Amino acid sequence: MNARVHPREALLGAQAGAVVLPVCDHYSGVEARMRKSLQLQQELIEEFGACVFDVTLDCEDGAPVGGEAEHAALVVALASLASEKARVAVRVHPVDHPVFDQDVALIAGKAGKKLAHIMLPKVECVEDVVRACKAIDAAGAAHLPVHALIESPAAVHRAFDIAAHPRVQSLSFGLMDFVSAHGGAIPSEGMGIEGQFTHPLVVRAKVEISSACHAHGKVPSHGVVTEFKDTKALGRAASRAARELGYTRMWSIHPDQIRPILEAFAPQAKEIDTAAGILVAAQAAEWAPISHAGKLEDRASYRYYWQVLERAHRTGRKLPPEVAGWITGDK
Repeated sequence: MNARVHPREALLGAQAGAVVLPVCDHYSGVEARMRKSLQLQQELIEEFGACVFDVTLDCEDGAPVGGEAEHAALVVALASLASEKARVAVRVHPVDHPVFDQDVALIAGKAGKKLAHIMLPKVECVEDVVRACKAIDAAGAAHLPVHALIESPAAVHRAFDIAAHPRVQSLSFGLMDFVSAHGGAIPSEGMGIEGQFTHPLVVRAKVEISSACHAHGKVPSHGVVTEFKDTKALGRAASRAARELGYTRMWSIHPDQIRPILEAFAPQAKEIDTAAGILVAAQAAEWAPISHAGKLEDRASYRYYWQVLERAHRTGRKLPPEVAGWITGDK
């Protein structure tokens, strides 16, 4: 194989089309917090040279009852101010909510070109995704991908079908609604920062969602940790989500959670250096197997290490100069 072939093309093949997203998805629904979130996003873009977290403007929990249209108009106005490098999304009301069509007509119709995606809450089946996409398309935003929030045992059961839909980029896990849907069978500790990683039914749901996403090249997004004042505990939870359960993205509900999530999902400096060394040697060998530090490395491990470098970039880590151009497109 020609050594000048880009690593993504040489190594991933059909997987090169798999969805790649920032590792943090930050939610806010109150005007002052939405504005602050967008400002913080721009500051981190300037700091890291890349958009390291999405901002999702929330209509479902943010809009006051009776004021849904006004809130949607505010969301449109804020999204329209986003910079070219920014990634702004919107969570609309569920597809069976009376204002869902109004949300989509206003938001996708007027701000669709500025949005990264639309988050669909309380998705129960793939038919909900189909219904939502028809509404989004009718609003003139057929280019927009959707993300689905899985919040019930039945939805977990159908996660693989939902993840398979071509417009779906990501599945998120809605912990609170999932626990409450069990009628008290899962204790309240199952919603806590420790219990959500130990209760068998909660862990099983998380693994099912993660597996469904990986089966279809989509992004599993870990849900809310409500103990936002304890950033160390949040960091440990994010690390468990990434390293134990296979999640590659996580929700933030407070600005102080963003950097701990970035840190938890980022590769360590040593792993970045190892990945760079192996891939430089692999490219020189035209992607044939090599011996590196006394170990055999081949295309399977090359793919892994390439994904390490991509994740490092998405989390604002500094890349060794010999591989940085691969990510930025200069090499």
